[in-house]
Amino acid sequence: MASYVKVKVKRSFIIFFSIMNSKIFLIGFMGSGKTHWGKIWAKKDQLSFFDLDEEIENTVNESVAHIFDSKGEEYFRESERDHLRGFETKNNFILACGGGTACFFDNLQWMKEQGSTIYMKLSPVEIFDRVIMEPDKRPLIKKTDTSELLLFIEQKLIEREAFYYQAKHILNANALNEDSLTKVLFEDKSQNGST
Repeated sequence: MASYVKVKVKRSFIIFFSIMNSKIFLIGFMGSGKTHWGKIWAKKDQLSFFDLDEEIENTVNESVAHIFDSKGEEYFRESERDHLRGFETKNNFILACGGGTACFFDNLQWMKEQGSTIYMKLSPVEIFDRVIMEPDKRPLIKKTDTSELLLFIEQKLIEREAFYYQAKHILNANALNEDSLTKVLFEDKSQNGST
């Protein structure tokens, strides 16, 4: 019994140490659950939660969809990069990144240097099933005909997975639970010799 308690206490310390001063960047395609799970994990592990798109919207007082329509994608991507860099001085957070954040400029490399990157992976059909109900919230698919949406997702995912697969961790977004993040960070510390 005593050895079980010792192992449990040691594991709890490693988990706490793993989360302390964490910078966690959730990447993946739209609809993969980055914001949903980011909020749950942040609350559970007492971290701050941020959604990069919301940070941009709050600063410019416009929706991402409106920014795309009025100022174009190039303007949005530059603003996205600048807002992302604003997290350099923050600690103890989870940031849900936009679907394209990791694919522009040197954003992915910067995130990897700053903290842990987690790709929340879904198949094109799973993404389609999640985003079909809210196209107005998704600027890239807003003007895509429903009959062409799955093909668009497949093609865009092929382009983006070259970046997504460079994340430190890849999680099946359909198999996540409240403890998924803690488990990943614990395994991280264990593999790095912090036992």
